[in-house]
Amino acid sequence: MVSPVNTLFAPADKAFIKLDAKAGSTDFQWEQARAEDNGVVLYEVVFDKVEGDFSKPLFSYSSEGNGLYNRLSLSHAELNKIASIAGIDALTTGKIKWTVRSSKGINVQQSGQQHILEVERPAGFSEIPADLYLLGAATETGDDLSKARQFKKIATGIFEIYTTLKDGNYHFAERNNGTPKTFSVTDGNLKNEGTITSTGGTKVYRIKVDFNTASATNTEIVSLGLFLSGDNKVIINLPYTTNGLFVAKDSPVSFKQEGWGRDERYKFRMEVKNQDGNNAVEWMGSVNSDNQSPTADTPAAFYYLFPVNNSQYDFAFKFNKAADNKNVDVTVIMNAESTYTHTVVVK
Repeated sequence: MVSPVNTLFAPADKAFIKLDAKAGSTDFQWEQARAEDNGVVLYEVVFDKVEGDFSKPLFSYSSEGNGLYNRLSLSHAELNKIASIAGIDALTTGKIKWTVRSSKGINVQQSGQQHILEVERPAGFSEIPADLYLLGAATETGDDLSKARQFKKIATGIFEIYTTLKDGNYHFAERNNGTPKTFSVTDGNLKNEGTITSTGGTKVYRIKVDFNTASATNTEIVSLGLFLSGDNKVIINLPYTTNGLFVAKDSPVSFKQEGWGRDERYKFRMEVKNQDGNNAVEWMGSVNSDNQSPTADTPAAFYYLFPVNNSQYDFAFKFNKAADNKNVDVTVIMNAESTYTHTVVVK
């Protein structure tokens, strides 16, 4: 036989915790139980709604040391998940309760004490999907879930996609099979379920979804061009095609003649319009501030695209020298299938 835990120490009854899902944690501690034979006692911390009786707890956790110790450090991310399951909305305050079960073999005793815990949930979702997909009548692939385009995961909880949207409805899904959880956006706020309505005709967008802040933004891509550093201007416009591809075919290239030789440097200039209708310019270029001209043996990573500053010459790529006074095919690739990159084919 084993005794129940008589006293819960911490957190104190009716304690208030403002959850920090990114970094916070809370320590749970209780009095030790006793076994009749002075043998090993195992502990489990259980959580329930305030009106629950712990017969079907929301969550349960073994204590530290694989259940041996009378303490448990629980991350705020886990507490946020418990609060969400308990029906407490993000950015609101609500109550859950906890207690401890002691056990030895099949003998389990629940403490007669239970403590209320008041928590304030942060913005964002308590559970972040591993992947995210775009589908709906307004999208490039339509309503067929199996054909839905995948977002690129650019950071923990943050997803991005370059795509066209036409008039119609669309939404997001956590996977492209079965019956996934779905998400929509209202006034920039990410919500469970529902759809989003796209209006204004077919346009190219960068959609960014952030589950950490429960937000989403649509940025219109007005144009994307190859900027020749020596000429200080865009010399090739790359129209959007599909699946995150911007493609220019059979475009002429002529390096800038300088006193020291021919200048083959280039980067990419993107003009965007945010949801407020304001225009801005973004630049994509090389991770290196300076480069050598590529050859057939240059690694694929040379062509990877990164956000860069608006310097005329720094963080620029260089054409293969064979491209001078020739036509080229240029493709910028921004989808979930690879690192953002580009290709240049000399004709």
